[in-house]
Amino acid sequence: MMAVPSSTYPRRLLPLFLGLFQGALLLFFALFVIYDEPSAQAEDTNLVANQVYSTFPFFQDIQVMLVVGLGLLLTFLPRYGFSALTHNFLLLNFSMQWALVLQGLLHHFHHGQIHLDLHKLLISEFAAVTVLISVGAILGRASPCQLLVMATCEIPIYLASEWVIVTCLGVLDVGGTITIHVFSCYFGLGVSKALFKATQQPLHPKETPTTSSDLMSLVGTLILWVFWPSFVAVLCQPGDAQHRAILNTLLAMSASAITTVVASSLLERDGKLSPGHLQNGSLAGGVAIGVVADMAMPPAATLALGSLSAVVCVLGFGFLTPLLRRKLTLHDQCGIHNLHGLPGILGAAASVVAVLWWGQQALCQAAGLAVATGASLLAGLLTGAALGLPCLARPPERLCFDDSLYFKIQDQAESAGLDSSAEEGALALKERV
Repeated sequence: MMAVPSSTYPRRLLPLFLGLFQGALLLFFALFVIYDEPSAQAEDTNLVANQVYSTFPFFQDIQVMLVVGLGLLLTFLPRYGFSALTHNFLLLNFSMQWALVLQGLLHHFHHGQIHLDLHKLLISEFAAVTVLISVGAILGRASPCQLLVMATCEIPIYLASEWVIVTCLGVLDVGGTITIHVFSCYFGLGVSKALFKATQQPLHPKETPTTSSDLMSLVGTLILWVFWPSFVAVLCQPGDAQHRAILNTLLAMSASAITTVVASSLLERDGKLSPGHLQNGSLAGGVAIGVVADMAMPPAATLALGSLSAVVCVLGFGFLTPLLRRKLTLHDQCGIHNLHGLPGILGAAASVVAVLWWGQQALCQAAGLAVATGASLLAGLLTGAALGLPCLARPPERLCFDDSLYFKIQDQAESAGLDSSAEEGALALKERV
């Protein structure tokens, strides 16, 4: 049998992984997954129709957030835009299907069948969000196969964590502040710490954003900002709770947008605004408000929470991220700790205060935060250690943050000349089993 050339092996690894996954999933769906039988009763038909009409607009908003908004937000790396958008889209579909299977087996497997509906698809998409956030810590320095393995590990751990936090502890978190944002942040940081170990990652020449890449990323921020209330409110009870969630989210995000401009201007010595602060701080209010969005809280408290979340996000970029990189050699490419971790902890603390007069519920909120942080960090460290396997094709440092590794880029191919062949050969040698 003819040996596979080393230059083609890395290119075959990704389609082989995905092909096997999709084939196995197709077999699973053929054997076990069905739709609900149409009901002959008018009341049941109307109930299903109302559920679809009330849920699907929110679902579509969330789709735009994740596919377009988050994808564009990740394009701040000037030579990694194709990869950021495509890997985000790929991970969303991969993680959503994997979560559908696991959730179906764990919670909806009855008489040998799983009944599929829009709500189950929505819950699976929420599980996929954790992966999309976590990969931000290692964006540009990991191969697609590493990201897929990371998603394969993260989804079951998230489902277990969410079950413990919501079902066992009874934590109130309608917008996923604790279960999604805090969990995914510290899972991603754990992966980053284990994957890059104690090595200091120097600033890569392709890592510095350009005007055009920052502009595209800011467009992603605006899309996320517009549709974020749907993400927070979709799982609320229709009526007053959902109405409050939408209002609270809008107020918190409006306050965070204005406060980000103030904080960024004061933090920069020349008084100019940092695009990175605007891209992240404007969204921090949406992260923090999720855990208390449906609670009856004064509008002033909502505005204060949104403003505080923006302040901690901007200060995180200015002071905490450099400190963690210097002292702990912790690499956080997209600053997920500043956008998801710190505002998520702030929101969890706000929920403890909001339910303080309920007694035991306040302890449950604090316990939920502890479980999300501890479990995700430990699981992330273990997953990051597994991602270091040579067969998963981690790109060498000099070839990071470059679309030409995974895409045919005509202008880059013409300018690269003979050097591109040498670089691809080096990558292929690195990725060999």
